[in-house]
Amino acid sequence: MTMTDKDSDDGRPHFVTPVIQDNPNGWGPCEVPEQFKDMPYQPFSKGDRLGKISDWTGVAFQDKKYASKYVSQFGSGSQYAYYHDEDESTFHLVDSTRVPKPPYQRGRFRAGQRNARGRGGQRGGGGQSGIAGGGMQTLGKGLKVRDPQIKIRDASVTVRPDWVTIEEMDFPRLSKLSLPGIKEGDDIMGCGELEYYDKTYDRVNVKNEKPLQSVNRIFHTVTTTDDPIIRKLSKTEGTVYVTDTILATLMCCTRSNYSWDIVIEKIGDKLFFDKRDNTEFDLLTVNETAVEPPQDDGNSLNSPRNLALEATFINHNFSQQVLRSGPNEPRYKFEHPNPFVSDEEEGEVASVAYRYRKWDLGGGIVLVARCEHDAVVQSPNGELQFLTIKALNEWDSKLANGVEWRQKLDTQRGAVLANELRNNACKLAKWTVQALLAGSDQIKFGYVSRAHVRDNSKHVILGTQQYKPHEFATQINLNMDNAWGILRCIVDIVMKQKDGKYLIMKDPNKPMIRLYDIPDNTFESDGETDSDDEAPENASAFSLYPYNTSTKH
Repeated sequence: MTMTDKDSDDGRPHFVTPVIQDNPNGWGPCEVPEQFKDMPYQPFSKGDRLGKISDWTGVAFQDKKYASKYVSQFGSGSQYAYYHDEDESTFHLVDSTRVPKPPYQRGRFRAGQRNARGRGGQRGGGGQSGIAGGGMQTLGKGLKVRDPQIKIRDASVTVRPDWVTIEEMDFPRLSKLSLPGIKEGDDIMGCGELEYYDKTYDRVNVKNEKPLQSVNRIFHTVTTTDDPIIRKLSKTEGTVYVTDTILATLMCCTRSNYSWDIVIEKIGDKLFFDKRDNTEFDLLTVNETAVEPPQDDGNSLNSPRNLALEATFINHNFSQQVLRSGPNEPRYKFEHPNPFVSDEEEGEVASVAYRYRKWDLGGGIVLVARCEHDAVVQSPNGELQFLTIKALNEWDSKLANGVEWRQKLDTQRGAVLANELRNNACKLAKWTVQALLAGSDQIKFGYVSRAHVRDNSKHVILGTQQYKPHEFATQINLNMDNAWGILRCIVDIVMKQKDGKYLIMKDPNKPMIRLYDIPDNTFESDGETDSDDEAPENASAFSLYPYNTSTKH
């Protein structure tokens, strides 16, 4: 009841009954009063502090201590936010005010001038221009900031319109796969003969370096279907056939950045993994996983292709130089001779032994692979140990953003190896997988550097280091259960397809691999023309180096 100020005719006050809204379905008013219509509601708490009228910047307090001092417990809310619907794409703000430079960029602190006083300036006059041309900004006190460069890589093979994409497998998913419980491989056959390792190379160091020699020997890199032993074994043993190089590439695919491709042939319930002819599949990558990998400068000394050729030749020569070779030196011979040596072949064959092994992957999948050993060594207790010998090479520590081996190798070898693990994670992982698959007792690394940074034809050995493959795999976070899981995933996908030819390719710019269904005659009809076209290019590339080592495909 409401008491009014008006008096009635008889002079006595009386009450006027107000309008009461009845809400049968709930509580509260049924309609909003006229003065509050179309007005947004902002919830608030009586406990909120009132310290400012409006905050136009959104960052009133830089100190985190006062960042939430005047924030409502209901949040800022967007009821009173201003939204501009007009198009502002044609609006440009022109700011002509000069931005003051910090002290290290002003005239008297300019790089090169302060240090050039009294020394006649920079020799040759090309210091600043050379730095600027290479995408480098030089600040005061010798600080260099390199501009990030985005490099679009080319695919290892051109995808043709008639290829059908079957599956895309991204690396985050592949890295979560696991196939535990795969036992050590069973030996089927051993071929070839091995020379003994020369232990005097274990005493080589930076102060007692040895020049890398040219060893004129033949290296066979035969693909799976061209291997006569695998052809014979395919009739009686296994369902999946592969070489250790191809197998390691698939198992370590999640660490790769460069593009590569592998051809798969499905015949009945059997799979054959092959590399294409006249490809760079067997070349070793250099600084593939570095933050700034080598840029493709064509015929430059440090282009990716020339660095790969250099690293491959260093590995070939180092793996043969550190052996006790000679007509009177003992050799370890397997029960069968090297299957790739023919009577017509001229020249000495490299010390290598092939071990054909098989693994049971479950579900009726039996893998047969050709693995390799590089040498044997007599252990202190008289046991014979098989070795896998590889070489890490230094090309230009400044361009590679690495550590100088001649300064750190003898005192901080761990730092040198850690830098190599960061820049060549994929290559080292593949070497470790190959050693594990072959059953090598030791994997021996050689540290080989250029004799002069601008000459890629002369190298020196600065030291050696050896690991047990299982221990080194743990050190580089190589999980073999994941490696077997990746292989089994690929095998299962291809096994579900019809008979024919397929291709797996690493995307050149994305962390994923793709599986294509390709026509059966894809790489056969143009094989001769491709080899004819590429022969001069390969010949000129290989002639860059004085090594006489030949690689036989």
